[in-house]
Amino acid sequence: MDLTTHWVGIVAIILFVAAYSLVITEEFTHLRKSKPVMLAAGIIWALIAYQYAGSDFPEAAGEAVHGYLTEFAQLFLFLLAAMTYVNAMSERNIFLALRHWLAQRSYSYRTMFWITGVLSFFLSPVIDNLTTSLVMCAVVMAIGQGNPRFIGVACVNIVVAANAGGAFSPFGDITTLMVWQRGIIGFGTFFALFIPSVVNFVVPAAIMSFAIPKSRPAEPGADEAIAMKRGARRIMFLFVCTITMAVSFHNFLHLPPFLGMMTGLAALKFFGYYLRITFGATRFDRKQYGEIGDISPFDSFREVSRVEWDTLLFFFGVIMCVGGLGFIGYLDQTSAYLYGQLGPTIANVLVGIISALVDNIPVMVAVLEMDPHMSVQQWLLVTLTAGVGGSLLSIGSAAGIALMGQARGQYTFFSHLRWTPAIALGYGLSIWVHMLINRGFASVMPGG
Repeated sequence: MDLTTHWVGIVAIILFVAAYSLVITEEFTHLRKSKPVMLAAGIIWALIAYQYAGSDFPEAAGEAVHGYLTEFAQLFLFLLAAMTYVNAMSERNIFLALRHWLAQRSYSYRTMFWITGVLSFFLSPVIDNLTTSLVMCAVVMAIGQGNPRFIGVACVNIVVAANAGGAFSPFGDITTLMVWQRGIIGFGTFFALFIPSVVNFVVPAAIMSFAIPKSRPAEPGADEAIAMKRGARRIMFLFVCTITMAVSFHNFLHLPPFLGMMTGLAALKFFGYYLRITFGATRFDRKQYGEIGDISPFDSFREVSRVEWDTLLFFFGVIMCVGGLGFIGYLDQTSAYLYGQLGPTIANVLVGIISALVDNIPVMVAVLEMDPHMSVQQWLLVTLTAGVGGSLLSIGSAAGIALMGQARGQYTFFSHLRWTPAIALGYGLSIWVHMLINRGFASVMPGG
């Protein structure tokens, strides 16, 4: 049933636009982004079901909702396990120890600019780009006290590096994770985007580095070193094993990746049980194990409760909203125009530009629902552009929005906009490099 010109379709579009307008203005309204999209999703599907109730297919809407729920559930469980591990590593002082270690080095501003950028690029594929950006921003703010220019430019560099680093890893960004879980691109194929991602990061970083002085910051105070808590290294090892398990489940056993992640989460919980029952050690043992400063034993369920529930519920609302618009028929029309008339290359480049304004998650969900017939090279291209396009503006990615709050007044929309031409140059060159070095995938179709 084509409802694109029906009042149901028009109301659905209005609801989605209104809901996403509230998402974009979250920084000013302080209304959590999950609330409007969840409400819009429920109303959109209720209107669709109402229209179908009097047709020959009264259960069609319900069956479609079950399909989208399965897609969300896989994403939800994967991210739940990953976020819990990140929270556990944070609770064990791993990120604080890294921040303190970097802040104590006697490096110049320009050297720290490159160090924080490179670390952001390589940490983002393993942990999410939001956590990476927050940790690195804390580092540059500790180093650049009294130097707002350095902090502003370094934050731009961190956002670009974190977004670029997540683009070549299957679990480095929500967009790549969704493409991988759909089975469109194999695990190893994503790493063909490594060199284009490097170009996307290095080109604007090289330009911005000329604005960073070579002088050294003032010597930091002799703060007491921050020690990682007992079990920190073993939790990092378990996280690596969990990621390996998720990849192995998908590649060799043909099971969904979330099952490997949840199995790894169970391993973390068993290790958390060991930390809890051995918490009551003698004072000598606590000093030996670095447990001084713990005021409560490790609790894995506490770390589960600390995951970004607003983000997870936001994904639910977006997937359901975009799924509803697709069920109405809008995505078929959009796909016919973008990928039929403009062609996949132009369409995929535009996807990246749109993601700087809208956010890459609903854009990638829409592309996946369109399911355009295109080669692996083009699927890699849209994965790249959707991942790094958000760097063009500070509001284009979760990392940029978070840093505007963390470095308020020093990293702003306009301080980022000043470097948009350099970022756009890196964006364009990364696309050109991808089309050049990955042209062998132009004749390969997904699943081929």
